Amino acid sequence: MNKSLKKILIVEDEVILLEALEKRFSNENYEILTALDGEAGLRTALKKHPDLILLDIIMPKMDGMSMLLKLRQDKWGKTVPVMLLTNLNEAEKVEEAVKAGVSDYLVKSDWHIDEVVAKVRRKLGK
Repeated sequence: MNKSLKKILIVEDEVILLEALEKRFSNENYEILTALDGEAGLRTALKKHPDLILLDIIMPKMDGMSMLLKLRQDKWGKTVPVMLLTNLNEAEKVEEAVKAGVSDYLVKSDWHIDEVVAKVRRKLGK
């Protein structure tokens, strides 16, 4: 892979959404890494050091909040931008996510894929 490409890790258990995001970000010239659960996402993140992580909250094996908290315990993981993708819009989850240093919080029913791309672009300075 081209070293100058920004790397995005997408951690999402809904395969259709994962594939849609993967395809769209690939078309935008990002290198894409994917994981279907928090355990795999955490392993991939700590090994590959993506430039940004798109993270679902409700997933099997390890949920997104647990993954985020474990990620933040790592020296590299403390600073990586994380955007949460979720079906929840519960105030306490938003608050918990903000405390854990989330860059953005996107409720799936409220966004279009173009908005996600635009937010990622702004965050990665592209």
